[in-house]
Amino acid sequence: MNDYIKTVVQAIIQGFTEFLPVSSSGHLSVAQHFMDVGDEAVFVSVFLHMGTLLAVLIAFREAVSGMVREFFLTIADVFMGKFSWKNMNGDRRMMFMVTAGTLLLVPAVCFKDYFVAPGADGDIIFEGCAFIFTSVLLFMADSCVKGVKKSEDMEIKDAVTVGIFQCIALFPGVSRSGSTISSGLFCGLSRKTAVTFSFMLGIPAILGAGLLETRQVMSDGSAGDLNWLAMGIGFAVSAVVGLFAIKLVKLLIKKEKFKIFAVYTLTLGIICVGWGIFETITGINVKI
Repeated sequence: MNDYIKTVVQAIIQGFTEFLPVSSSGHLSVAQHFMDVGDEAVFVSVFLHMGTLLAVLIAFREAVSGMVREFFLTIADVFMGKFSWKNMNGDRRMMFMVTAGTLLLVPAVCFKDYFVAPGADGDIIFEGCAFIFTSVLLFMADSCVKGVKKSEDMEIKDAVTVGIFQCIALFPGVSRSGSTISSGLFCGLSRKTAVTFSFMLGIPAILGAGLLETRQVMSDGSAGDLNWLAMGIGFAVSAVVGLFAIKLVKLLIKKEKFKIFAVYTLTLGIICVGWGIFETITGINVKI
């Protein structure tokens, strides 16, 4: 399989699975396992993440612009003595909640290799177990009582809870969107607020991870060997597919159809664990 086909396949997988609650890192890890993607796997993954980041910025441009506006207005209110924690609109409170949830990721950076290692160990057993964990979360979220909290009703404890689940989602196979949306629902957020907060929280997470990994690749000199045209195509494909996936998530969350993803990740998890055990026992590794 040539570089262009490999990259496009990975871009399609990334675009769909970054936002659907099924784990993009887990799907990419499994796909790269079978496509025998080598040392460029990390950089390809980061490049595709940047494409999905663009998709989020486009799809949630109103929410993003609202938080940016409130950032500057907050500074002005602080200097003028008008700032009030209790009387914040939805955009301003969302800005503070995203900041609080993101701060929890900072310590996790120190243990980045610990989170990444299971995806580079040569088998897919860990990813399978993580898919099953994601499935359990989705089943629970689909069964929990409907929340009514809007962005202006969120509290720090809500942001911390969702932020902790986002840290857990650093493991390949644990869905970031699935974990954060589910934990938001556990906190009593409305479905629309849980989805919006999940994607807003993902912006600094995706951007930060991309910058760190890009710096790493640039420093070791491996970037010069990459097919940059293929990377550009992958970026564009992941962005377009990502936009479609975001619309699909919004539709399915309204119709309360998360259970379909729970069944999917459970089935995929069992298959990955079974196949990983088969490879370990027989020594047979199937590559495309």
